[in-house]
Amino acid sequence: MPTQRITFTGHAGDPLAARLDLPSGPHLATALFAHCFTCGKDIHAARRIAERLCAMGIAVLRFDFTGLGHSGGEFANTTFQTNVEDLVLAAQYLGARDMAPDLLIGHSLGGAAVIRAAEHIPQARAVVTIGAPFDPSHVKATFAGALRKISADGQAEVDLGGRPFTIGKALVDDLAQHDLGPVLRKMQPALLVMHAPMDAVVDIDNATRIFTAARHPKSFVTLDDADHLVSRKTDAEYAANVIAAWAQRYIKLTPPAPPPGAPEGVTRVTEADPDGFLQDVSNGPFHHALADEPAAYGGTNRGMSPYNFVSAGLGACTSMTLRMYARRKGWPLTGVSVDVTHDKVHAQDAGSVTSSGVDRFHRVIRLEGPLSPEQRSRLLEIADRCPVHRSLETGAEIATELA
Repeated sequence: MPTQRITFTGHAGDPLAARLDLPSGPHLATALFAHCFTCGKDIHAARRIAERLCAMGIAVLRFDFTGLGHSGGEFANTTFQTNVEDLVLAAQYLGARDMAPDLLIGHSLGGAAVIRAAEHIPQARAVVTIGAPFDPSHVKATFAGALRKISADGQAEVDLGGRPFTIGKALVDDLAQHDLGPVLRKMQPALLVMHAPMDAVVDIDNATRIFTAARHPKSFVTLDDADHLVSRKTDAEYAANVIAAWAQRYIKLTPPAPPPGAPEGVTRVTEADPDGFLQDVSNGPFHHALADEPAAYGGTNRGMSPYNFVSAGLGACTSMTLRMYARRKGWPLTGVSVDVTHDKVHAQDAGSVTSSGVDRFHRVIRLEGPLSPEQRSRLLEIADRCPVHRSLETGAEIATELA
């Protein structure tokens, strides 16, 4: 996905560092992502969610809050309220670029912040929280041992995740001022609450309280045994796919007309994991799949291999062609299934400069219904007339160019 490194002005006038991840194709909507307490915009979960949304035409702005990551300002002077203000300013920045956010996503304390900010971002139609606390003051548990020193001295340096941070008294005092209950009860956007039952940082009761306080439309999805940071690739992948599927119900995604010479639109394949082979495969905002290689060949087995996709195209086309023919003839075909196997392994072929031999696909067709022997024989003949069968059998011309 193309990414623009940008800055915008935060609540205290400091430059905030951001990434604006853009779809490779048409821009259909925009999301704004708020990271967890003392985290940053570049953690794996945030990056994978952005990649998945971009694949369906949704641009994503993720930024470092004041005093964190590459953003300016002093973290010791920030509060929960200033995080909310930074989010609203980020939304205003996007609005000035005619990209007002339709979707707000917040992780941990960032989840509480997007709930609080939503009323100030009227264009937002949907809000997602991941491992968010119902009470923002829950975050004080991460530096509970320093509270007395913070109260006495006005601030204290604490170790959070192996990194030193200066926590100011203003943050501690401000956290106690925010009650999300009334905010949730009047919140207009649809809400998706995602939480792991075994979250050791923010317990699952927080998700229950958020979900109960909010009004419909609202949804709850468990992240099973994911950790608080959703650091495992499989968990981040699951969260990204759920968010993408859920958001389609509440965000208007209207793709443009297909370009000339591509009546079925553009099928776009985008690398999703540079350390492996995982690929996002999309055709417009509504059709998505994952391509991968088996673990035995260096992949993570999270999607079908390229040859599997070719086999799927042949099988789907065969089944559809038979259904169309039987429907036109009025024959009692009640069900069709097609098994397709291919005698090559993509990972082995991909490692060779040339691939020798003729590809062989083996197709087993099952026809259900009280069909006569003559009808079954005729349908077997029709299977060879499916367009994908003909393309594979006769070959195709492939024109390639650099974008």
